[in-house]
Amino acid sequence: MELTVECQKRAEGSKPNALRRSGLIPAVLYGHSGAESIALTINAKTVETLLKKHVVNNALIQLNIPDISWSGKTLLREVQVHPWKGHPYHLSFFSVATQDSLEVEVSLHFIGEAVGVKMEGGILDPVLTQLKLKCKPDNIPEAINVDISEMHVGDALHIHELVLPEGAVPLGEPDQVVVSVLISQGGAEETTEEVVAAAV
Repeated sequence: MELTVECQKRAEGSKPNALRRSGLIPAVLYGHSGAESIALTINAKTVETLLKKHVVNNALIQLNIPDISWSGKTLLREVQVHPWKGHPYHLSFFSVATQDSLEVEVSLHFIGEAVGVKMEGGILDPVLTQLKLKCKPDNIPEAINVDISEMHVGDALHIHELVLPEGAVPLGEPDQVVVSVLISQGGAEETTEEVVAAAV
């Protein structure tokens, strides 16, 4: 998924709160030229649309800055939110043009219905819903599908067992559990009763 966003260079001396009152959100672009950064403003409605797509740290954004003739692919690295109003008040973009690989966070989509839930009365326990990956800028997956249909009660799926896009490397412990099927409390009682009955 790639989105296009237009913004403007922030005028020197402009006050962030005054910008927000006028419908503009302060932002910054870095990584495009060594340690240099560019102060920007983005229309608040554009920011609202952007954040509805859940693109923080997991999707390429084509950032266009017409007044300085700059355009390039970026990642939205950070969104600062007002502590009690909940409104975004600052965005940070990172240029990926010179990067061989990136660290991103991708959503996990669980596909199918586990046998252990459907037939054995178990409970699905998703431990992770997102996974940190290292991949090429032009190969960021929108999501990772995780097939859980063959999982039985007591089964667990680990990071090293996931099917990832070519060139994508998971970050984190390979033995970290992604999802498991737990025995339900009711199921445990039934199992105990069956054991007792068999012993009798």
